[in-house]
Amino acid sequence: MDTSGIIPDIIDEKPKAKATISFPSGAQVDLGNELTPTQVKDQPTISWDAEAGALYTLLMVNPDAPSRADPKLREVLHWAVINIPGNKVADGQVLAEYVGAGPAEGSGLHRFVFLIFKQGDKIPSEKFISKTTREGRLNVKIRDYVSKYNFGAPVAGNFFQAQYDAYVPTLLAQVK
Repeated sequence: MDTSGIIPDIIDEKPKAKATISFPSGAQVDLGNELTPTQVKDQPTISWDAEAGALYTLLMVNPDAPSRADPKLREVLHWAVINIPGNKVADGQVLAEYVGAGPAEGSGLHRFVFLIFKQGDKIPSEKFISKTTREGRLNVKIRDYVSKYNFGAPVAGNFFQAQYDAYVPTLLAQVK
């Protein structure tokens, strides 16, 4: 993550471990490999070494919107789940439903970053962002979460890169 610019673009410390991320399409995330929006359209499964009894937060962002050269919307929140017991993401509380990669045509490669943080306590929240809305997703900052909840360095992370493909107009038609 050092050479990709993720440090310092969105976080200050490298994740302690690599999260394993697999999409229903069969695509695997591997530290910056290129995947297509078609391959990542459905919510992935994620695993990492979790402590028994601990709670975790999962955040997925795109720091390169509308493009890596002009990231004025940095960061776009693609997925947020809090209060995850161990690494059972399905048992956590969804703050923002998963939305796949949808880079604009001609905007080049975008990084899509998954970070997992260990929580000190349960996080109370009534917030919920549907996968059909942009509201609450633009100009989100991982550093704000880290500061607000005293997360420290991410315990795990991974990322892929994607650029426009024929699926993007279908994805964008679902988001208001």
